Amino acid sequence: MEGELVIGIRTIPLIIVGVYLIIMLAFGFIVNKFLIKTSTDYMLAGRRLGLIMVATTLSANNIGGGSTMGVATRAFGDWGMSAAWWVLAASVAMIPLAYFAPRIRKTMAYTIPEVIFRRFGPTAGVFTSVLNITSLFTLTASQILASGTVINVLVGIPLNVSIVLATVAILIYTCLGGLTADAYSDMFQYIIIFLGLIVAVPFVINGVGGGATMAESWANVSAMLPPVQLSLTKIGWFTIISLIINYFCTFLSGPEMVSRFSAAESEKSAQKASILSAIMMACMAFLPTLIGLAALASGQLDNGGQALMWATTNYAPEIVTGLVAAAMISATMSSADSNLLCASTIFIKDLYQQFINKGEISEKKLIFLTRASNVVLGIFAMLIALRRIDIISLNLFAFALRSAGPFAAYGFGLMWAKATKNAGLCAIAIGSVVAVSWEIAGHPLGVMPVIIGGASSALTFWLVTMIESARGVPPAPSPNRPEVEAELAEVTESE
Repeated sequence: MEGELVIGIRTIPLIIVGVYLIIMLAFGFIVNKFLIKTSTDYMLAGRRLGLIMVATTLSANNIGGGSTMGVATRAFGDWGMSAAWWVLAASVAMIPLAYFAPRIRKTMAYTIPEVIFRRFGPTAGVFTSVLNITSLFTLTASQILASGTVINVLVGIPLNVSIVLATVAILIYTCLGGLTADAYSDMFQYIIIFLGLIVAVPFVINGVGGGATMAESWANVSAMLPPVQLSLTKIGWFTIISLIINYFCTFLSGPEMVSRFSAAESEKSAQKASILSAIMMACMAFLPTLIGLAALASGQLDNGGQALMWATTNYAPEIVTGLVAAAMISATMSSADSNLLCASTIFIKDLYQQFINKGEISEKKLIFLTRASNVVLGIFAMLIALRRIDIISLNLFAFALRSAGPFAAYGFGLMWAKATKNAGLCAIAIGSVVAVSWEIAGHPLGVMPVIIGGASSALTFWLVTMIESARGVPPAPSPNRPEVEAELAEVTESE
C-alpha cells in the first residue's frame, strides 16, 4: 500500500546494523574490562577527555532521534525547510555556553544537583534531582521509540516488540562502559550519523525528482512542493528565537551536557569544545530536513513520522538504507545512554549517597548501583516509549521539566557570588510551577513552557537576591568544592 513502510526483513541493512551493534557492544565490553577502574571512570570518563572528544560527545549526544527522525517529520509536516532550525538553533545556543563551560569544569562536581546542594541547600538539591531524573528518562523514552521504529522497518516485527528490543540493546551498552565508552564511541557515532545521512540525501532527492543531475532533481522536487514549504523562516522568527532560547536554557541546565564539560581534561578544553560542537551540529541541520521534504514531494506517504526511514528505504540502495539505519541507531543510542547514565548518576550521588547511605561505599559497589539504576530507569523509559508519543513533543516537555526551574539557580549560581540561598530555592520552585502550568494550558501565545518558566525563574532569582542582600543576608556558599576554593584562595594571596 502506498504511504506505508514496506514490511519484511531487509537483509543487507539488517546485517549492517547488526555488525554495527556488535562492534559497539564489544567496545563497551572492552572499555568495561580495561578502563573502568573507579566510579569517576564510569560516570565522568575519569575527567580526562580532550577537546575533540568533548566536542564530538556533545554533538553526538544532541543529534538524537529528535534531531534526525523528528526533524524529517517536521519538514514533512508544518515546518518545511525551516525544520532545519531545530538543529541550527541548538548550534547557535552552544556558542554562549563557551562562557559557562570553564566555570562548570571548575566546580569539580559530578552533577547539577551537586552544585545546587552546595549553594542552596538540600531542599533545592532534592527538588532539582527529581526534576532532572524525571526529564532524563522521558528523553530516553523518545530515543527508545526512535530506535524501535528503525528496527520495525528493518525486521518487520511489531513496533512494540521493536521498542523492547531497542531497550535491551541500549541498556546493555549503557551498563557496560558508562561515559568512558560513550565518549570514545561518540566520535565514531557522529561520523556514522553524518555520513549515513549525507550519502542518503542525493539518492532520495534523485529518486523523487527523477532528474539527470542532482540540481535538476532538486528543482523537480521543489516544483512538487508548495513554495511556502521551501522557506527557511516558515515557522517565523518568534519560534526560531524561542528555539534558541529553549536550547540555551536546556543546555546550561542539562545534566548530559554538564557531564561532558565536567569530564573535560581542563577548563580550556571545555570552553573550546563548546564552539567546535556548534560547528559540528550546524553541518547536520539540513540533511534530515531535505529527506523529509523529498518524502512529502513524493505524494506517497501519509504518516510523516515515518518520513526519514520510508524515503531511504524506498529510494536509496539497501547498503545506504543500512547506513542510515545504523546512523539512526547510533544517534538514539548515543543520546539514550547519556540520558540514562546521567539520571543514574544523579540518583546515586545526589539522593542515595546524600540520604540513604551516607557512609563509605566502595568504588565497585558505586558502579554496580549505578548500573542497576540504569536498568530500572530504562524500563520506565520503555513504558513511556510504548505509548508512542511524538518524539519532539516528548523532548520539549522534558526540556521544560528539567530546565525552567533549575536554569537560573544553576546558571546564575555559577557566576553570581552574591546570590542568596533562598534565591535558588524560590527560583527552582516558581520556574517549575510556571512551566508545568504553561504546558497544561497548551502554550498560550505560542510561548514555550521552558521560556516562560525560565524567565520566571530568572526574575525570581534576581528579585530574592536583591531583596535579601539589601537586608544583609549573606551570600550562599561557593559552587566549587572546598579544596578548589582553598586552591583559588592560595593563588589570590600569592598574587
